[in-house]
Amino acid sequence: MQTPRIVGACAFPLCNIVAAAALLAGCTTVQTPTKGDPLEGLNRTIFTVNDKLDQYALKPVAKGYVFITPQPIRDSVTNFFSNIGDVYIAANNLLQLKITDGVQDIMRIVINTVFGVGGLFDVATLAKLPKHDNDLGLTLGHYGVPAGPYLVLPLFGPSTVRDAVGSIGNYYVNPLSYVNPAGLSWALYGLNIVNTRADLLNASDVLEGAALDKYSFVRNAYLQRRQYLLSDGKQSQALPNYGDEAPLPKYDEVDSVVTRTSGAAADTLTAPAKADGASGTAAVTRPPRVPMAAPNAASGSTESPLLDLQGGPETTQIPAGQLVPPTRFSFPSFKVR
Repeated sequence: MQTPRIVGACAFPLCNIVAAAALLAGCTTVQTPTKGDPLEGLNRTIFTVNDKLDQYALKPVAKGYVFITPQPIRDSVTNFFSNIGDVYIAANNLLQLKITDGVQDIMRIVINTVFGVGGLFDVATLAKLPKHDNDLGLTLGHYGVPAGPYLVLPLFGPSTVRDAVGSIGNYYVNPLSYVNPAGLSWALYGLNIVNTRADLLNASDVLEGAALDKYSFVRNAYLQRRQYLLSDGKQSQALPNYGDEAPLPKYDEVDSVVTRTSGAAADTLTAPAKADGASGTAAVTRPPRVPMAAPNAASGSTESPLLDLQGGPETTQIPAGQLVPPTRFSFPSFKVR
C-alpha cells in the first residue's frame, strides 16, 4: 500500500519540474555557454527563480525558525535528520563495496538511535566514529556513469543529470518516505529543509557579499565538491600555471651595489657614487687587516698585547683578548664579560 502513495507523491513534483523546464527552455539562451554547462541559459533562469523564492520565502522562514527555536533544539533537530541520513549513506557505501565505511555508518545509526535518544544527540561522534557523505549519484559515478551536463533543478538547486537520477533513488531509501500518514512525512521533509536553510544563513550572507556572479560560484563549488567526494578526498589539484606571469623583480639592483674583491694588500669596495652632479664609480678602500702583535718576550710581561684597529695616526688599541675575530667585512666586535 505504500508504493502507490510514494510514486504519486514523487511523480507530482517531478512533473512540475519537467513542465517548468520545458516552459523556460524556449526563452533562455546563452551564445557561448561554459564548457560542461551547455544548458547555461536555462540553468541561469531556474537559478534566478530559485534565488527569488529563497530570498522572499525560505530565508525569512529560516530566520523566524532561528528566532523562536533555541540553539540546543536546532542542534538536536540537525542530529535527528543526520542520523536518518546515515541510513542511505551506509547503503551507498556498501553498494560501492566500502565495507569499513558502511559498517561504521551502521554503528553510528545504532549508537545514536539507542544512546542518543533516537538520534537527537550525536553520541557516535563522541565515540570517534567518522561521519561520511555519500548518495546514489556518487555510487553511479563510482561505477563509471558520467555526470552529464550541469543542471539546476527547480526548488532543489544545483545538480547534474546523474545526480538528478540518483536523487530519485535516495528518495526511496530515505526512511522519511515511509512515514505514515503522508502529511507527517512531508512535514518532516519541510522541517528538514527549513532547519538546513537555517544552518546555512551565515554562509549565504557571505556568498551574497563576496560572489560577483552567484550562479558561477555555486556551479563551480558544487561540481568541485562532487568531484572531491567521488575521488574519496584524494583528488590531486593541478598547480596553477605561472608561465605567463611577470618575472620576479631583481632585488640585486639596488641603489648601492657593493662588490667585494680581495687583494694581497687590501680589500676594495666599489659602489655607485655621485659627486658634483657627475656620476661615476668611487673606490672605497678598507683599512688593511692588522695582524696581532707578538707578545713582548723581552719584558716578560703577562699583559694582553694591544691591537691597532686603524693603523693611522689616531690609533686605538685594545687588549687582544677582548677582540672577537671578525666574521664579515673585517669589522671588529667585542666580547661582553
